[in-house]
Amino acid sequence: MMSFRYLMRKLLFLFISLYIVATITFFLMKAAPGDPFMQEQAIPEEIRKSMYAHYGLDKPWYVQYGRYLKGLITWNLGPSFKYEGRSVNDIIREGFPVSLALGLEAIFISLFTGITLGAVAAVKRSKWQDHFCMLFAVIGISVPNFIMATFIQFLFAMKLDLFPVARWGSLAHSILPALALAALPTAFIARLTRANMVEVLEQDYVQTARAKGLSTMQVVFRHVLKNSLMPVITYLGPLVSAILTGSFIVEKIFGIPGLGGWFVTSITNRDYTVIMGVTVFYSALLMLCVLLVDIIYTLVDPRIQIGKAERLEHEGS
Repeated sequence: MMSFRYLMRKLLFLFISLYIVATITFFLMKAAPGDPFMQEQAIPEEIRKSMYAHYGLDKPWYVQYGRYLKGLITWNLGPSFKYEGRSVNDIIREGFPVSLALGLEAIFISLFTGITLGAVAAVKRSKWQDHFCMLFAVIGISVPNFIMATFIQFLFAMKLDLFPVARWGSLAHSILPALALAALPTAFIARLTRANMVEVLEQDYVQTARAKGLSTMQVVFRHVLKNSLMPVITYLGPLVSAILTGSFIVEKIFGIPGLGGWFVTSITNRDYTVIMGVTVFYSALLMLCVLLVDIIYTLVDPRIQIGKAERLEHEGS
């Protein structure tokens, strides 16, 4: 069973970490040269000062910081400096569902393909199937997702004309960007699955199962695969992080109206409120994913109890 005290402590650390991220983001924005209105060269100085006053940028930094924290607590992230009549909440509400749909598709591809490749490589160790699967893993790890995105866009959309080049609107539009996002996580999952399955395949209980006449498929699905998935579950937190942060550039390449595209544009425009709001939003989401991974541990393997982890942490400290 999960320790309530352990869960409360994790939540406390989550809020503290989120506060640190929010604070660092705020002061980095203040330390960055320029401001959201520097690109508007044609604006007279009087109008520029009026805009600073309207958005509160003429106030001392501690006043702006206080308003910023209050906005985070009430989840009122303020207006966008560049998109008139639109708030950061509106941008997140519009862009995140698109990024979430793309991210879930990429996560499914990563888990299914990575576990399959790793399992085949482990069962056929040192054979051509193993080398073939690991070749894909090496390519996935070595090639950045924005290069992968450009390559598959050129090959499958422009040359072979199998999928739309860009934009968003149907399942066909999502396949290529999802594949680009899934390439790196798939490679890591394949290597993790293979390494752990090779170790499990050498255990005595697996040899006993084979001696009883079970086929390779029965041994893999009944005994090996389940006991080999713990490292993959551990990777779920970084997997979500890699896919969500990797989607920033991929969404821009494929012209997808997701939150990543808004974030990249806001950096170019120095749209402070959008940058800070999206950063804190993604940070909270990723921290929650890490917490959920801890909870999933107990569901996959009842032998792992978070209460025991708590005592181990206490002894270690």
